[in-house]
Amino acid sequence: MMDLLWLVPALPFLGALVLILFGTRISRTMVAVIGVGSVGLAALITILVGTTFISSSESSFNLLLWSWIDVAGFSPSFALHLDPLSLIFIFVITFVGFLIHVYSTAFMAGDEGFSRFFAYLNLFVCSMLFLVLADNLLLLYLGWEGVGLCSFLLIGFWYEDKNNGDAARKAFIVTRVGDTAMAIGLFMLFDAFGTLAIPEILAQAPQVWTVGSQTAVIIALLLLGGAVGKSAQLPLQTWLPDAMAGPSPVSALIHAATMVTAGVYLIARMHVMFELAPLAQQCVAIIGAVTLLLAGFSALTQYDLKRVLAYSTISQIGYMFLALGVGAWSAAVFHFMIHAFFKALLFLGAGAVILLLHHEHDMFKMGGLRKKLPAVYWTFLIGAASLAAIPFITAGFYSKDNILWLTFASEKGNVWFFLAALFGAFITSAYTFRMVFVTFFGEAKSTVTHRAGNLMTVPLVVLAILSLVGGFIELPHTIGHLELLSDLLSPVLPSVILRPGIASAEWAIQSISIILSLSGVYLAYYFYLKKPALPGKIKSSFAGIHHIWFTGWGFDVLYQTIFIRPFVWLSTMYKGDPVDKCYTGIVLLTDFMHRVFAKTQGGILRWYIMGLVIGAIFILTLGLLL
Repeated sequence: MMDLLWLVPALPFLGALVLILFGTRISRTMVAVIGVGSVGLAALITILVGTTFISSSESSFNLLLWSWIDVAGFSPSFALHLDPLSLIFIFVITFVGFLIHVYSTAFMAGDEGFSRFFAYLNLFVCSMLFLVLADNLLLLYLGWEGVGLCSFLLIGFWYEDKNNGDAARKAFIVTRVGDTAMAIGLFMLFDAFGTLAIPEILAQAPQVWTVGSQTAVIIALLLLGGAVGKSAQLPLQTWLPDAMAGPSPVSALIHAATMVTAGVYLIARMHVMFELAPLAQQCVAIIGAVTLLLAGFSALTQYDLKRVLAYSTISQIGYMFLALGVGAWSAAVFHFMIHAFFKALLFLGAGAVILLLHHEHDMFKMGGLRKKLPAVYWTFLIGAASLAAIPFITAGFYSKDNILWLTFASEKGNVWFFLAALFGAFITSAYTFRMVFVTFFGEAKSTVTHRAGNLMTVPLVVLAILSLVGGFIELPHTIGHLELLSDLLSPVLPSVILRPGIASAEWAIQSISIILSLSGVYLAYYFYLKKPALPGKIKSSFAGIHHIWFTGWGFDVLYQTIFIRPFVWLSTMYKGDPVDKCYTGIVLLTDFMHRVFAKTQGGILRWYIMGLVIGAIFILTLGLLL
């Protein structure tokens, strides 16, 4: 059964290929069948392959498809590598991706680019699957660049609007910064090991480098640069809020199952490199802690429903980076999986609200939707509760509580990381229920003409169920002590090392996090339902701080000032520089010679004969002289 693994990425690729070549010639129904069916079959095969793999005694499975390149000793293969880490990722990518595809058939039903949309979406899923199943870093980099290309195409899908094109270009350029750093890191890895095969590098690295080796630190930092770009962490987070220009299903796919989680996967997959580079691993934790706080504050000030969720994603990926940085590898993967469920649910729910309100994005122009859109409201509420980590009943509580505890208890954690994560949890519950109360409660300010159909509500219901029960596969010591996910990942990722004598404090940490989470909900209730005039007064009193938070802490202005404007100024100033003049001279000389030689082809026979005679005389003269 595991030999069918190649079909998991191949089916979405085949679907994309068929839609690219024939999408405009077939019916919309057939487009939907191909687009949705290819990913649905990939999800089904993932379940079959995963069941077989888990029931076997193997810790990994390799499937060689063909030899890719063989040049001067460099011979990476086109091979797939399945282990517990890649299995979890491909399950999330295919299953959540399938639900998003189903939802998209209704959301994009009236769009002119229907077939083009599903072609891009299929290619996006295929690229992410190659990324997480890659046996070597070159194939991983192919998938890495593939998701970058597809994000550009999908963010700018409605390219008739200039702002959408700008957002797509911004995402492409900003992530290229990280991709360049990663590419340099891959060159250094090949120079050190003579291969880019991931298992070989992870096995040889501890034998080649000691802990803290300068080369290991540099390579780990370069890989971190790539992860920061794709996962929208500081300082390369600016592209993600603008990426909301794409259709809502695209936002759900980017934030939940594909692009922004690529950095988390890269660090987890290359965990040996970061364990050999404690400085780089500490940088991962610091970046995660700072990012989750800054993004949380920005989310508090947004009025666009999707931008709140965008900053929320940046913040939640920050939690995953923080977990990776303190050595809680399994906790980061656990939160990745649960986050995929509730964030896909929230984006799809937000998309339904926006679509049914005639593409209105402003939360403060909504209101009162809980009675008009009950299915969307209840599923959105479940997703929000999971994001806010409402205790005991939501999956998000268990995944976030695990990170909070381990930032405090881990040998590589400390009180500052813990306080950042704790305060971030309070901010998360506050901005999450601010979004819920403003959108679904209070006075209705918009008209709903119809309700969402089954193709939109069924994926919401399935994701809502997963957002509730998904967390029960990993329970803390104080509540059942179940570690199914950690046990599954144990052959791939090392267990977190706790500080001695700290285990008894877990119940106290949980109690504090529960109080803060519920306090954030109450704060949102007090400000936006009980005293709705109060936020406006506070905004007026602290207009400067509000503006800084609202604009993402001014990073766009900073980059405009430091990089973009000087570059544009220099380009304009040196538009006619000497280098350009050299090439202009070559063009002028070529044009002149063209005109000269053109005159020799005037069509007059006597001139041709005279040319032949002169040429013959010249050749004979040279022969006599020489």
